[in-house]
Amino acid sequence: MSDWIDIEKELPSDNQRVIAFIPDNKAFLPGMELEFEIREVMVLHFRKNFYKGNEEKSKKYGIHFWSGEGNSNHFFNDVTHWKAIPEGPEILD
Repeated sequence: MSDWIDIEKELPSDNQRVIAFIPDNKAFLPGMELEFEIREVMVLHFRKNFYKGNEEKSKKYGIHFWSGEGNSNHFFNDVTHWKAIPEGPEILD
């Protein structure tokens, strides 16, 4: 996994939008009863100290959180690695 950063070694900045790796992540397909695809790479926002004021959830899920775009939120421990979203291509006129 080149360029991937282990969450045990470094975390993104608070509210940073990143590419996240979630092993065996099941993405349920719209309109398909309980059918899913494995999608291990997705875009998430890192939320530092999200559960700081909730000791029960902090102990159960971890103090941080990953919020998704749409219906794709994840608890902190779901994600194992992340990397910054690259710059888009330079478009020449």
